[in-house]
Amino acid sequence: MTASSHRPSALRRALAKLALAASTGVAALAAHTGAVAQERFTYLTNWYAQAEHGGFYQALASGLYRREGLDVTIRMGGPQVNIMQIMAAGQADCVMGYDTQTMKLWEQGIQAVTVAAAFQKDPQVIIAHPHIKRIEELRGKTILISSAANSTYWPWLKATYGFTDAQARPYTFNIQPFIANKEIAQQGYLSSEPFAIEQEAKFKPTVFLLSDLGWPQYSTTIVCLEKTVRERPRQVAAFVKASMEGWRSYLKGDPAPGNALIKRDNPNMTDEKIAHGIRLLNETGMVFGGDAARLGVGVITDARMKAVYDMMVSNKLLDPTKVDLSKTYTTQFVRDLRVMP
Repeated sequence: MTASSHRPSALRRALAKLALAASTGVAALAAHTGAVAQERFTYLTNWYAQAEHGGFYQALASGLYRREGLDVTIRMGGPQVNIMQIMAAGQADCVMGYDTQTMKLWEQGIQAVTVAAAFQKDPQVIIAHPHIKRIEELRGKTILISSAANSTYWPWLKATYGFTDAQARPYTFNIQPFIANKEIAQQGYLSSEPFAIEQEAKFKPTVFLLSDLGWPQYSTTIVCLEKTVRERPRQVAAFVKASMEGWRSYLKGDPAPGNALIKRDNPNMTDEKIAHGIRLLNETGMVFGGDAARLGVGVITDARMKAVYDMMVSNKLLDPTKVDLSKTYTTQFVRDLRVMP
């Protein structure tokens, strides 16, 4: 065999090496591109980690954010954390809020925009002793409320049910005064204070969910600065999409991945408390009820936002000359999302 007879096989080997090198380079480039595509995004919650934050933690734990090209960090809020100030300082991309708060911020010169609402209802409740059957029976009785209530639901309660400021007393986030006095009512969060009262006092209190009585506010919303919405719409859209898919997975699938992260961030959160929270979220239609049942999880509507705005104006909580309703929210990230229950 002559030397020339080796040339075809030598050529094939050389070409094979070139092909291998090329494919390796493409794979490396793809891996590098994938790493770069994971853009950092920080979401700041309004309280310590709990079941009411479960959809966001589920999206993080199950890789839904990464699938959308985001490297998400969830930071906990708390009683001493001013989440809007932190976002305004550029330390969070979006925060967990509510629409009355966002509208009020515009009055104060902070351009915060509601882009989605995980909860179609607000979990705010008024808690009474078992002998109270109707909220109207609380007229004239002492009701413990926080200072924040005066700029949100308390004026609405006064206008709707005839309550007065004379019956309001400060709520110090301590259930003992309520337990000790059958004639006292207090504010609470649907899955928190009623559960604590049952565990400690061994009786089931009467719980009035304000949203079931006509209180129009959304809750557990995604709020971003107007600048973020304008400059990073792809990232905001990706975060909203993955978050709402996270809520569907958390409440309709296996919540274990999300629960593990909740307990990691908040070691005081027990399995019993989490299970109680999940049960209430499902029973009340907090996430899947209302407009979400037909338009998808996370939806916000023009009609609902106008109802909130009108309520605030009528109760003198908002100066309509300083706040343009249309600037306080956008439906662009949820109107075609259709994450259905």
